[in-house]
Amino acid sequence: MTTTTPPTLLVLLGPTGVGKTALSLRLAERLGSPILSADSRQIYRGMPIGTAAPTADERARVTHYFVDLLDPAEPYSAARYETDALALLTTLFTTHAAVLLTGGSMMYIDAVCQGIDDIPTVPTDIRAAVMADYERLGLDALLDELRQADPVHFAEVDRCNPRRVIHAVEICRTAGRPYSDFRTRTVKVRPFRILKIGLVRPREELFRRIDARVDQMMADGLLSEARALYPQRHLNALNTVGYKELFQHFDGQLSLDEAVARIKRNTRVYARKQQTWFHRDPSITWFHPDDMAHILRFLDEVL
Repeated sequence: MTTTTPPTLLVLLGPTGVGKTALSLRLAERLGSPILSADSRQIYRGMPIGTAAPTADERARVTHYFVDLLDPAEPYSAARYETDALALLTTLFTTHAAVLLTGGSMMYIDAVCQGIDDIPTVPTDIRAAVMADYERLGLDALLDELRQADPVHFAEVDRCNPRRVIHAVEICRTAGRPYSDFRTRTVKVRPFRILKIGLVRPREELFRRIDARVDQMMADGLLSEARALYPQRHLNALNTVGYKELFQHFDGQLSLDEAVARIKRNTRVYARKQQTWFHRDPSITWFHPDDMAHILRFLDEVL
């Protein structure tokens, strides 16, 4: 009986600033593969500096998907990414034995690798209304709404994380049903093999790289980029580290030095959250980004 080896999705992941971009280019060239970006902000246009999107030279070197596609006003979700990425992979696997996906957006990676619950897309008007209630009434008011609309999720949600609470309230209002109804956590079987390489650095080394990268972003024109996006500051796509601190500066709430310091701090916090999320996954094989020899040896053994 003849067996057919399934195609392979190679996932390169890790916290922000760890060095995914440089290594992804080398691996993509070695595999003869395009790169699928799993970054929830790089998909938007007009934000290349703040999202550390691949440069024009890097995109000329290797074909990239899911970069610089949408206007920041267009809603996008992990569920939509799952659908779009799987459709693209179906096409790519007809000509590629292995395809590289890389990024740091945890939900996007999980959506492709194991599926995501069929959660409805939140309309722009509901998202704006929930955010307005949060800004006007505070987090406690949204928590009270969630407690009444979905006591199951209320009992388990991180009540110190406004984004999680806001998202749950958005879903409850959109669907007219509890958010917990949609959270089945069913792992979907994929018609391809999945290999995950994680990149890790000692914490102080990673934090130094993050601080240096923020300084480089400022030198590259992040302030001007943020100023151009400032009229759209209410959009969910711009509620992200790097922009929201500079928007506070434009509003007179922070000096520029304070805003930059806060970008560094909040980026370090986000990196810690990414590391915590990824380290729950026992299927990831971890390497230091500079250990190219061991990474290539690993790939030779598994591909």
